[in-house]
Amino acid sequence: MLEPEMPSTSIAAVMVHVPDVAAALAWYRQAFPAAVLVRSEASGFEFLSIGAVQLELVPCDEKVASGACGSVVYWHVPDFEAALQHLCRIGATLYRGPMRIECGLSMCQVRDPWGNCIGLRGPSPTAQL
Repeated sequence: MLEPEMPSTSIAAVMVHVPDVAAALAWYRQAFPAAVLVRSEASGFEFLSIGAVQLELVPCDEKVASGACGSVVYWHVPDFEAALQHLCRIGATLYRGPMRIECGLSMCQVRDPWGNCIGLRGPSPTAQL
């Protein structure tokens, strides 16, 4: 029997659970200035399009809470320090790092105003080891 083929390595969507979807849409539009707000005509569902990735902000509930609960998506940024400063300026808080990793890159995690983690990874000559 043939094994099923795995999907491509591209991420299609990232779902973030929050208590206030409208406030989260507004905050994440600031966090990712290149994001485009998209509204599905069929369902009325709104999400942010960031390149080829859909950032879907949905209500937290009894099955999935808001906050740091496990998986963290890391976004590649062209200027690590500028991206970190931008997110902290609009209300994110540093959670882990920053730390140097391979190939001259640095990484860290910040928490959005609802406690969800956002990972950053990119070039940074001055991040602490």
